[in-house]
Amino acid sequence: MTTLAERMKVQFEQLDKRFGEVARGDEYLECLYDGGRWLEGPVYSPAWRCLLFSDIPNDRVLRWDEVSGDVTVFRQPAGNSNGHTLDGQGRLISCEQGHRRVTRTEFDGSITVLASHLDGQQLNSPNDVVVKRDGSIWFTDPPYGITSNYEGRAAEQEIDGCHVYRISPDGELTVVADDFVRPNGLAFSLDESQLYVVDTPERHIRRFDVKDDGRLSGGEVFAPCEAGMFDGIRLDAVGRIWAAAHDGVHCFDPDGTLLGKVLFPDVVSNLCFGGPKRNRLFVTATTSVYSWLLTTDGAPQPYDHR
Repeated sequence: MTTLAERMKVQFEQLDKRFGEVARGDEYLECLYDGGRWLEGPVYSPAWRCLLFSDIPNDRVLRWDEVSGDVTVFRQPAGNSNGHTLDGQGRLISCEQGHRRVTRTEFDGSITVLASHLDGQQLNSPNDVVVKRDGSIWFTDPPYGITSNYEGRAAEQEIDGCHVYRISPDGELTVVADDFVRPNGLAFSLDESQLYVVDTPERHIRRFDVKDDGRLSGGEVFAPCEAGMFDGIRLDAVGRIWAAAHDGVHCFDPDGTLLGKVLFPDVVSNLCFGGPKRNRLFVTATTSVYSWLLTTDGAPQPYDHR
């Protein structure tokens, strides 16, 4: 594992003067772990004081302990899990690409399947997931886990298309957007009136309006990717969108302006804010997990009652 003595100086690319107010904090990135194969889906648990993240091809979920700094196996096998989030009670919600389902880990460690089929047809391979404050769960379903055995299990696609789904608080599964090539990362605006969704091969983020009944409207392109493709996205406490890209993490103002980038040595897959004050940015980048303590806080989460 990379030691703190081998920390890397934070590299920025400022494209708008407003980024100078955002990109402040430690002078160095910390490499918390560098023994993965393809890392994804970081989620910070304040109750456990840890970061959970997926090592998809190795079929395991790993746990970085905030107190000791140790990285241990949290779950293996793990259904080639990809994205994770926490619900309003702090329970782990996971997208299991290999098992083609969305699950919840209960407080006693048992696993509840929340979604696996639509009208009798098996889902493709759920990828990323977010929870709305009303208890509904929203996830994307591209085919990455069934196109080969590398990130899941090679299988025929049963559903015609790659969609964005909503699981209602009472468990009903519905398609909320069906015009994507391969939807990936997603995140709600601070007031949850809008939903940002990445379409990876289209190399852009789209923005939808969220109606009270759970339906979406709009869907215009919010931002294009100028460095490879987008993957995971998260918001900070003032509504800026932070997006994983091939050269690092891109930061967008809610008006769509690319403010700047935090550059990384490897292709970035995903990110989240965490730590006791939500001001630590955790980033999965190919084989490694990095963190950066900064002056910007992450957006409040459904489980956050501060």
